[in-house]
Amino acid sequence: MIVDSFYMLLPLILLVLGGFAFSRLFALNEETLVRSVTDFFMPMLVFHALITSRINLVQTLKMGAAVSIVVLTLLLLSALYCRWFRLDFRTFTLPIIFMNSGFLGIPLMELWGGVTAMNLIIIYDQVQTLYIFTIGILVVSAGFTFKGLAEMVKSPLLWAVVIGFAGRSAGVHLPSTWLRAIEYCGASAPALATFALGCSLNKHGLRPDPHLIAGLILRFVFGFAAGWAAVSILGIDGTARAVILIASCLPSAVFSVVLPLRYGIDSRFAAGMVLLSTILSIFTIPIAIYLGTIG
Repeated sequence: MIVDSFYMLLPLILLVLGGFAFSRLFALNEETLVRSVTDFFMPMLVFHALITSRINLVQTLKMGAAVSIVVLTLLLLSALYCRWFRLDFRTFTLPIIFMNSGFLGIPLMELWGGVTAMNLIIIYDQVQTLYIFTIGILVVSAGFTFKGLAEMVKSPLLWAVVIGFAGRSAGVHLPSTWLRAIEYCGASAPALATFALGCSLNKHGLRPDPHLIAGLILRFVFGFAAGWAAVSILGIDGTARAVILIASCLPSAVFSVVLPLRYGIDSRFAAGMVLLSTILSIFTIPIAIYLGTIG
């Protein structure tokens, strides 16, 4: 399983290295790249995923409740940690509460549990996407204030989520030509976001940070614990239980770097979290799969 984990992570590693190398060789405009990802390519991806999704209402509600417990638990723990050590909540929180349940989690679950597990983590990822582009934007823009809410409302990503969910719920069917065009545009988003991470590492670098160890513990150990609490509270068992436990302790989401960059927030801690948690996940993923499938 360790070898399989490495192969699944290889595209991420190559894209980060590519972004790092190209930004050293050429004068890439980081702000333009990040804005292109967050305000055009990612909304296309999110909208297409939602408008074409085939989701079971009961499964969605249970999975949504589980994701909510995980995200809100980690959000509270992050807030307490930041308060105790007097850290900037905006720079610390996102890589703790959000995990790579899409670009990494979906192929991982397909490899482990086939179509059933893959469909479950797609629901998990879509619910988390809603939180990334609501809570995530609030955290890095202006906090839970009127200004923060105004920034969230202006985000193309939020509108992609809202219109996608509304269209899917209302049974709207777009012409296939439009769907193909939107899908084609959105397919670039994960790769471009990871490439932007490499550019950010070149521009801002990584710095020794004693809080990275605590961040990794929160992401992996407390992420798994929050998933365990969620399945216990909601009485979820079987494949859905395993998917939630495994997904909740995946490495930090790449967008936990891209969103701070979009709003001019220091992203060095988030970049370190994404890079280190992704490398360590070669070993943590097999452990999570084992723990998630016993009992």
